Amino acid sequence: MRPENTTAKIEIVSPEDSTIEIKLSGHWDIKNGLPSADAVLDEIARHPVERVILNGGAVVAWDSSLLSFILKVTQVLEQRHIRTDLSHLPKGVQGLISLATAVPERKGARREERRSAFLERIGKNALSAATSAREMVDFIGAASLAFFRLLQGRARFRRSDFVEIIQDCGPGAFSIVSLISILVGLILAFVGAIQLEMFGAEIYVADLVGLGMAREMGAMMSAVIMAGRTGAAFAAELGTMQVNEEIDALTTLGISSMEFLVLPRLLALMLMMPLLCLYANLMGIAGGAIVAVTVLDINASAYLLQTREAVPLVHFTVGLIKSVVFGVIVALAGCLRGVQCGRSSSAVGVAATSAVVTAIVFIIVSDAILTIIFNFIGM
Repeated sequence: MRPENTTAKIEIVSPEDSTIEIKLSGHWDIKNGLPSADAVLDEIARHPVERVILNGGAVVAWDSSLLSFILKVTQVLEQRHIRTDLSHLPKGVQGLISLATAVPERKGARREERRSAFLERIGKNALSAATSAREMVDFIGAASLAFFRLLQGRARFRRSDFVEIIQDCGPGAFSIVSLISILVGLILAFVGAIQLEMFGAEIYVADLVGLGMAREMGAMMSAVIMAGRTGAAFAAELGTMQVNEEIDALTTLGISSMEFLVLPRLLALMLMMPLLCLYANLMGIAGGAIVAVTVLDINASAYLLQTREAVPLVHFTVGLIKSVVFGVIVALAGCLRGVQCGRSSSAVGVAATSAVVTAIVFIIVSDAILTIIFNFIGM
């Protein structure tokens, strides 16, 4: 146990009528109980004081707790327009106090938590949404101009990069597309079989699976997979380049980042998404066939003949058109969030997440719009 005469103590004396001396003594150690600065300030407030002397000649040992005590006392006394004499403190304490008060705190440096009013939050969110929409429109416009330059033969990007992106977007995604599409076909077949068995119309499971995969689920599931797999990768790649200032370097060299980075990714997904959609359709129909043959005891040839009669090529055409639109959305969302990425490593993860969310939302919206349009024109 620490001896009694080494604990931190405060003694307040009044050598003069308008002066108070605060004598500090003992061990000022943050591990032990320390006197309260508020009690000292309350005692000073009871007397008409013009000058306060802080005397630390009897301090045996000290750490940052002594500095915190002195700074709190001096700041309050300064607000009360009371002069403070620190000349009787240890030299080390005086030096650290001088260093701490050499540069005044910048106004607004401390973050103050203030809950905004309801209307203020609505206004901020509206302005943020308007800014995001404007940036999105600008990006789509720049991508369109880059595409027109490609049609004119004036766009510049590396063909080797384009081939590599195609490899990643197409054959590299076959495994995950196969798995998801077969499972979706199985699910559709099971859902339809439960209802159709009540009417003895199990053969129409082929119609349900074929139409569902050809018109909607093939393109939709392929797009969602590519949004989570490729769209996030695009955002992470471009976001990392933004952090490393590689995009700024391309601009400095006079190379359009839209043509060099965005355009090959956009073209790759536009070309690969219809193929992935067609492949997903076939895998989904195969998944439905597995259920029909093993669970419903439907002959495989009968299932395929029923699918061919129920699903003419126009339905596959609808799905392929949707897949092209979805591919454009996934590419633009991934590249947009990557270009908008901040200059920190954490911002790359935020950009990847935002790319996936943005792509999926616009995929659903565009699918609804295209479905209405195709229904209106009779496709």
